[in-house]
Amino acid sequence: MAYDLEEQEKLDALRAWWERYGTLLVVLSFVVVAGVVGWRGWQWYQGHTASQAMGYFEALEGAARQQGDDALARVKAASNTLRDDFSKSGYTPRGVLIAAQVLQQRNDLDGAREQLEWLVNNSSDPSLIPLAKLRLAGVLLEQKQYDQALAQVADAPPAFAGLYADRQGDILLAQGKTAEAKKAWETALKAFGNDPVTQIVQLKIDALGGA
Repeated sequence: MAYDLEEQEKLDALRAWWERYGTLLVVLSFVVVAGVVGWRGWQWYQGHTASQAMGYFEALEGAARQQGDDALARVKAASNTLRDDFSKSGYTPRGVLIAAQVLQQRNDLDGAREQLEWLVNNSSDPSLIPLAKLRLAGVLLEQKQYDQALAQVADAPPAFAGLYADRQGDILLAQGKTAEAKKAWETALKAFGNDPVTQIVQLKIDALGGA
């Protein structure tokens, strides 16, 4: 099939353009397609990971409501999996808090302490760290590790000022420092304001008598 001069010039120009930019065009097309596929793959992976983490969290919750050594073993196993494989999931710190509570209730203080220490050092949710420190101080108090317990509640975020001061009072009293305990509880009263929990704190102060 013959082309006239104008058509031949257009073909030559197209061929020259393709020789110059064709490879770049193919590469750019590949990058765009790969980006779309990669983004969708990442979305799928995130959804799949969240679903798996939720499954372990729900298994932990279920085991926490049960009694017996087998249930306790499942709590520990689920918590370990969440920590090892899904440390960035929002389900993990909440699962660890539940595991720590269960272990503390069943007098496995070392286990509860280990859970809470992990949470303090590794939580993906900074808002839960003050709560973890408060509970860790309670476990350390039971273990008579008073200085370490006080260290956990040394710097109170505003929202935890009353709770931290109350826990400080408990620890100081356990150390025999009655006057300091009373001072800490008085600080807690001021921080709690009109919260009903002030009645409990006031009872602690009243129990000291004239100390």
